[in-house]
Amino acid sequence: MSQEVNVLALVKGKERYIFLFDDKRRPETLRALGRFASNTELSFSWYDAAVLSQKVRQSGPQSETKKPRFDLPLSTDNSEQDEAA
Repeated sequence: MSQEVNVLALVKGKERYIFLFDDKRRPETLRALGRFASNTELSFSWYDAAVLSQKVRQSGPQSETKKPRFDLPLSTDNSEQDEAA
């Protein structure tokens, strides 16, 4: 059984930040981003953490299958019905 590994990378000057994680480790990865941002010895900023955490959340399996909260008709739906009438 193969398990997908997500890769997230950031290059800042001479520093390289590479995060490898699977779906089960998303929360730990998000916490690691916060720890890196709070470390004043690194060039990794809170902005970097925010951008990368958004990417971590977007790459999740729930983002692929997430359905809209409401199923509202689009304006294009009405025009197709008007043409059929």
